[in-house]
Amino acid sequence: MAQNTEVKVLKISLLVVGLLWLISGLSYFFTPAMIGKLIVGNQVDLIMLRLIGGLHIALGIGTLMVYGKPEKQGIFVLTIALANLLAGLAFLGGWIMHEYTGGAGSIAIFACLALVLSALVFWGRSQARDIL
Repeated sequence: MAQNTEVKVLKISLLVVGLLWLISGLSYFFTPAMIGKLIVGNQVDLIMLRLIGGLHIALGIGTLMVYGKPEKQGIFVLTIALANLLAGLAFLGGWIMHEYTGGAGSIAIFACLALVLSALVFWGRSQARDIL
């Protein structure tokens, strides 16, 4: 690939995001009760956590597939960047407005992580704009 240096940041960001989404998705999908106790605090319908897990697994797999061949995948890359941005803003807003019952530290960590991942994907996207 001629644009190897331009695509490097994008591929690293896709790999990191894809793996994290896959890990979180598998956790939500297969151990929703444990995740519910750690994050949510109050009782939550486990089916909702499994739904979130399924969505994360799908997005993680899709992201890892795009990692393998990112050419002409600009719409999906933008979708992943926006998904992380919106998740980060949702966590941040919930943290600021005290809309959580779990630990504040975990909410803050998830907010920061999602916002950093969003910035990383947006940066990679801007570096690899020519192939997307």
